[in-house]
Amino acid sequence: MTELLNIRLVEAETFERPVKLRLPFRFGAATLREARQIFLRVRIEDARGRSAEGMAAELMVPKWFDKSPELSNADNENQLRRSLALALDALSGAGTGTAFGLHSAVEVSHHARAAAEKLNGLVASFGLALANRAILDALCRLEGLAVAQAIKANRPGIDASTTRDLAGFDLSGFLAGLEPAASLAARHTVGLVDAIVSGDIPASERLNDGLPESFEEAIDAYGLTFFKVKVSGVADADIDRLCRVAAVMDAKVPAYSVTLDGNEQFSSAEAVADLLARVKEEPRLARFAGSILFVEQPIARAHAFGMPVKALAGFKPVEIDESDADIDAFVTARALGYTGISSKSCKGFYRSLLNRARVAKWSAEDGIPYFMSAEDLTTQGGLAVQQDLALASLIGMTHIERNGHHYVDGMAGAPEAEQEAFAKAHSDLYRVSNGRTRLRIEAGQLAIGSVIHAIGLGSSVAPDWTAMERSSA
Repeated sequence: MTELLNIRLVEAETFERPVKLRLPFRFGAATLREARQIFLRVRIEDARGRSAEGMAAELMVPKWFDKSPELSNADNENQLRRSLALALDALSGAGTGTAFGLHSAVEVSHHARAAAEKLNGLVASFGLALANRAILDALCRLEGLAVAQAIKANRPGIDASTTRDLAGFDLSGFLAGLEPAASLAARHTVGLVDAIVSGDIPASERLNDGLPESFEEAIDAYGLTFFKVKVSGVADADIDRLCRVAAVMDAKVPAYSVTLDGNEQFSSAEAVADLLARVKEEPRLARFAGSILFVEQPIARAHAFGMPVKALAGFKPVEIDESDADIDAFVTARALGYTGISSKSCKGFYRSLLNRARVAKWSAEDGIPYFMSAEDLTTQGGLAVQQDLALASLIGMTHIERNGHHYVDGMAGAPEAEQEAFAKAHSDLYRVSNGRTRLRIEAGQLAIGSVIHAIGLGSSVAPDWTAMERSSA
């Protein structure tokens, strides 16, 4: 292929939409009922004066990026807007370079500027991740490529400049070997306040909106076989709830796989090990215990890197999620006994690719099965969910946590014409029912052929920019 394009960021506009959940979603100590989705539209230009637009979107989830109790939801949203503003300022001032070269040039300074404003690493990552996705989308459109084609040919110019531990690794060869699958299994989230069986929902509180409202109804509706179950860190309550969850799965699903998400609710590795030991000893959890794939971020980020987890990892593999605040986090985690790390679009498209390269390199070196998982941040139907699915498929995931479709009423908030456009262009991924465009999950699977083959980063259509509010980012 031709020489890599040097580009520059010449324009950026931000927009927002409110999102109201149909069901409350409790993760860790937070319960989400509403949030705002931010959209970014950029224009890039190459040395010949050719230009293209790119786009990205992400839900600004309160109390995940920064869990400080003294901050309000509005404070959390303002943090994320500020992160994006800082990232766009840095990238606009970076001059020309490859898409990854622009990222590499500003990553360290962006995190430093964010830290100077008391924005933590996850918050800092949000803005840069969103901007990078929009720029990558624009690059793909400028070159007429689907994102998988662009990454396999390394058109963004990804190198080891931000990951010195990958020096000497054949990064271009690794990227060339990536083969995105045309479908992914949906891993259903069981939140901490979710109804397990239909009888848990008082008749007066039922929504009756045509969508599943309890865990058992979701299994029936979608044919699910992969599950992510939240745990609270209160052992007795967790065991009681896990037994109820397992009873439903044992009765309804012939073969299933489970991940446990601690959402930073445990103070120590010993507390997590105690819960896992009790799970293993409980007869009612026999199938459930044998089906656990890994445990996700059980220890609070303030302590997670202060102690080794090698003994805990002897029970089940352990991965980091909220502790993945910068590009070096996986390196730190590896030394402590963590063998896994999550992929989320909100933390960085390039970060996921580079961490996936680390998985390949370290697994070969250590003879240990390092791993990645694809996790959700209540990603919304349309642009955001499609970009996240494209990334997960590209890095070789076979299942991905999806919860936005369960806690939100389809593409609620988007104009009817926009919903119709996404449903038509990506008919394998969406269905239309009760006046809403919704994810199509059949036999537990999401079909994403139209997503991975779309010119750009995952989407053949754009949202209706005129139907959004201008953002202050």
